[in-house]
Amino acid sequence: MWLLFLIPACVTAVLSCLRLVRMTATADALADQDRLRPPEAVGIGLYETAYLAGGPDRVVELALVLMAGRGRLHLAHTGWTTVVDPKGRSRLERAVIATVGPDGQCRTDELRRAMAEHPTVLEIGARLALAGLATPALVQRNTVVVVRHVRHAMLLTVVLLAASISLSGFTGGDAVAPLAWFSLPLVLTAGTLLMARVDVYPYTRWASPIGQQVLREVRPARQRGLADDEERELLTAVAMNGPAVLPDARLRAALRPHRS
Repeated sequence: MWLLFLIPACVTAVLSCLRLVRMTATADALADQDRLRPPEAVGIGLYETAYLAGGPDRVVELALVLMAGRGRLHLAHTGWTTVVDPKGRSRLERAVIATVGPDGQCRTDELRRAMAEHPTVLEIGARLALAGLATPALVQRNTVVVVRHVRHAMLLTVVLLAASISLSGFTGGDAVAPLAWFSLPLVLTAGTLLMARVDVYPYTRWASPIGQQVLREVRPARQRGLADDEERELLTAVAMNGPAVLPDARLRAALRPHRS
């Protein structure tokens, strides 16, 4: 009976690992293309830093923090965003104000979700991907999904092994044969995940390997006594690490997910 459990375990393991191997080939091709571009050839600003560190969501969070800090938006800790100054100073600010809507107020969570898919935000990622600094969004999403499938295949193998031993009533030495055979898909999936940790895992991040190198070189301004430098230091910290670094507890609360 245990053979009936072994077959789906092996099939699932082989198919998921083959998909990951194909993704590895794609990642290697991207790495070869990235090496053709010197990292210093493309400068990045705050929004580009935010995208490389946390993707579209981080760009939106940075925009909201910047606009709130400059008095253009009011972010309430209750989960609502209100437009204070309807004149946007950049394309992204104008997009945020337009997304809030004509009433000048909307739920912050809804605004964040809508802006994360807005063309103005996605264009930042597209430019960085063309420059070799960001992992293309499609590759990043597919890589995450494929790695998850291999993990699920490994977990499924363990579950099927336990079920086969339990239902077949093996005791002592009788369990040696199924344990030996089930070790094959376990070794395959574990080895593939180990390979992915080195070759594929960097492509589950928003920044490509060269983008990660550029990101490590980003440092906030630290010239004491200058308000502009202090603001930029805070915004750079938000771009790199998210709203959790904000000293204002009410602003941190305003940017936490809220249940409707």
